[in-house]
Amino acid sequence: MHNRDEAMNRLSRLADVVDLVAAADTETKDLRVSCWLKLGEWKMATCQNHGFSLCKKTQYEVLIALKRATHDNMYGYKAWHMWALLNFRLAQQYDENRHNIPKESAPSTLTQSATTSVFSKTLQSHVAAAVQGFVKAICLGTKRWSASVQQDLLHFLTCLFSYGHVSDMAKIINAEIGEVALEAWLGVLPQLLARIHMKSSSVRSVLHPLLTRLGKKHPQALMYPLSVLVKSPVQERKESAESLMNSLKKHSYGLVEDALMVSSELIRVAILWLEQWHEGLEDASRLYFGEGNVSGMLEVLLPLHEALDRGPSTHREMDFHHTFGRDLAEASAYVKEYIRLVKVDGGKIPTQGGFLGPSHPQQDAVSQARDAENAMNAAWDLYYTVFRKINKQLPGLTTLELSQCSPALLQAHSLELGVPGSYRVDGSFVKIERFYPSVHVITSKQRPRKIVLRGGDGKDYVFLLKGHEDLRQDERVMQLFGLVNALLARDRRTNNHDLNIQRYTITPLSHNAGVVGWVPHCDTLHSLIRDYRASKRIPLNMENREMLKCSQDYEHLTVMQKVEIFSEALDQTTGKGNDIHDVLWIKSTNSEEWLDRRTKFTRSIAVMSMVGYILGLGDRHPSNLMLDQISGRVLHIDFGDCFEVAINRDKFPEKVPFRLTRMLIKAMEVSGIEGSYRDTCERTMTVLRDNRDSLVAMLEAFVYDPLISWRLLGQSPTIEGEDTQPFNKNDVIQQAQGFEQVDSNTKVSRGIAKIREDSIIEEDIFEEPVHNSTGQTSSAIPVKALSDVSFLGSNRIISVGAKSTDNLNTSHLRSVKMYSDIQSLASNVHNSSRIASITGDGSVRNFAAESLSRSRLDKSVRQRESVNIAVEDKDTATEEALNEKALKVIRRVQDKLTGTDFHPPTEEFDPLDVQDQVHKLIVQATSTENLCQLFIGWCAFW
Repeated sequence: MHNRDEAMNRLSRLADVVDLVAAADTETKDLRVSCWLKLGEWKMATCQNHGFSLCKKTQYEVLIALKRATHDNMYGYKAWHMWALLNFRLAQQYDENRHNIPKESAPSTLTQSATTSVFSKTLQSHVAAAVQGFVKAICLGTKRWSASVQQDLLHFLTCLFSYGHVSDMAKIINAEIGEVALEAWLGVLPQLLARIHMKSSSVRSVLHPLLTRLGKKHPQALMYPLSVLVKSPVQERKESAESLMNSLKKHSYGLVEDALMVSSELIRVAILWLEQWHEGLEDASRLYFGEGNVSGMLEVLLPLHEALDRGPSTHREMDFHHTFGRDLAEASAYVKEYIRLVKVDGGKIPTQGGFLGPSHPQQDAVSQARDAENAMNAAWDLYYTVFRKINKQLPGLTTLELSQCSPALLQAHSLELGVPGSYRVDGSFVKIERFYPSVHVITSKQRPRKIVLRGGDGKDYVFLLKGHEDLRQDERVMQLFGLVNALLARDRRTNNHDLNIQRYTITPLSHNAGVVGWVPHCDTLHSLIRDYRASKRIPLNMENREMLKCSQDYEHLTVMQKVEIFSEALDQTTGKGNDIHDVLWIKSTNSEEWLDRRTKFTRSIAVMSMVGYILGLGDRHPSNLMLDQISGRVLHIDFGDCFEVAINRDKFPEKVPFRLTRMLIKAMEVSGIEGSYRDTCERTMTVLRDNRDSLVAMLEAFVYDPLISWRLLGQSPTIEGEDTQPFNKNDVIQQAQGFEQVDSNTKVSRGIAKIREDSIIEEDIFEEPVHNSTGQTSSAIPVKALSDVSFLGSNRIISVGAKSTDNLNTSHLRSVKMYSDIQSLASNVHNSSRIASITGDGSVRNFAAESLSRSRLDKSVRQRESVNIAVEDKDTATEEALNEKALKVIRRVQDKLTGTDFHPPTEEFDPLDVQDQVHKLIVQATSTENLCQLFIGWCAFW
């Protein structure tokens, strides 16, 4: 402590002396700047333990030091960066303190007013200084400081979005923003467009002119992002995007028309009417039968009926209309009749509980309710028939011809629009020449399409066209990877070790579709292991077989029992987990090539282990890791589970920070973890921790982005109150207890049997048998067994008391059967072939598929939440919940980047050094106790 104070005093005296000399000797200017800059850094370090909090005395001293460092310094990037960053952090600190003033500390209105005025002036002065400093730093930034410049840009945008409404702040920002080159904003374009709909007129007065100028000089850069926003279900965002698109039409009309056409047609190819109705009916059945949400069901189905009423425009759509148009038109008529009957006396469409009459209904109300329910039942009879037919057709969907599903794309030639991902900051890009006529449909869960287009340079560009997925978060993750690559390339400890994350193009087309760049020569780890074991005549599900030999009820064992069985299964398997090691050796032409691939394999896993841990990336099963068979690098796909969603879920939480299983370890060098892997992890984590301000700035923009921040409120992947055990007829009988007589015709169940959504129900409620996905005949539940059971799909009560059985039994039991069949059929279509190949057994496969489907929020629920939260911008409770969740996420990231992630938040500990932190993470990732608890589809035994 004494030595530190002495060093600081000596540096302070040196800075004063150099300051005096510099007035006469310009050659000492750099030394003067360095002295004051280092003094400011040291003073901040003395008070900064966790997060950012400086006492007033230190604030004053640091401000003086950094102010002197920027005085008469027109070319020093670092000084201006530090000055702007300090003022930005102080503005945040003042803003937080202003909102946290307790009422008892303000005894009078006059005092409170004076305090608020002081806070406001102080806040405004710090924000103004930060804005001016960031602009100066951005203008001075070079390639060497590219990562820090991106941090400056993001912080500048935070000043605009958070404080742009403060008095005169928009004027100050507008006066400064013109100094920044337009090309600098291309790196933060997703963040700019995400706030395009902000209601603050002062913020819009800065943002919209900036985007207009950017669009005039770089129209190609805005085409794909804007085409997403013009399809937004949020009206304010859609209108703002259309306004900007119209301004672009004035100078780039052909380009805008091409962009809108290509975007809409690619979505048409990505999600056919057949798939739209399959997904829509599946979601609608969940909402109606599972949750009793008739209003939500109508929100799903009515837009589909409207599209059908507008008529088909392609051969595929004509075929669909010819096959299903009559049934769906009749179902639509029944739905409209239901709506009319419910609303005829001012009633409302139920959002829960299904269609329920009053507890003491009048005779007319009873008749009306019965007619409405009959209309809905008739509609669902037709929907069910359509769903079963569609379900049979989907597996045959293997190839699409553009002439049948999108003639507009087939006829498009020599477009003004660039190939997705080809645009560069210097304005260069490759135009789209034409699209190839055949589209291959990949037989996986979401049936993505492999599309090929010819560029203006004569080369073919291959993309994966994905429907039913929101790729906007994946796009932001690629942006983060770009920042990490810049940090690794700049740092002298890593720039000679060929450390980087392999990136690829991700271009969203809408909130549920997008294109992903096709990475050649890559296969998933799952497919490589499958092919290798097939060639060696080794069962793919060998480990799972060994585990089932020891216990048929593995999921219900204690942790210690799982550890024992898991370890025994690994010991008994053929090959001892050398599959990937052998694949790398077999696919290499000589030993030198093998050594090079093995090194890149190890280092790429190490870099992503650390970056994935900071990001909280989960769901790293073998189908989400791909191996580049030319370089040996491992690249990751599917970034839907970020910020520790997988770790914090209720069922099958991931206990490991990243994937480091035995196959990966044995494919590394002879020393396994203790070699290049650990060294690369430590180097990478050191760079990440040293640049934590840049990373936190990026992730702050990430979690506060209104297009993706809604995911933070839905981190629990199960719907509240739902059971997650497999549906069982005995459970139904046992749970349906506690009937209470209300009147002679009404029974209310206290114990409720739930028809779970996403469950794969193999029991049939009628006496006739039904064949499940394995071809076996399931046991039937006689109607008599259900005569005293009350069914509830979430909130939809179906009373089947002894006296009311004659009236209600047939229609309600048919509804339950219909719901179970729809969910079962949909599960069979969506069932993961990866899990099926691992488990083999039908019942285990169903259970595993169920656990996988619950590893995330259901996509339809996610999309509804995104719309609802975005629409409810004025909802204070929602905004506060988002802010609270975002703060927790950012604090957790900060803990990881300071080495305090393994300490209880309420206790004071010294931060871990990098070596200790990496060691603890590796221990967690390789712990048998953690691995044995993961769900079967994660393939922890590989």
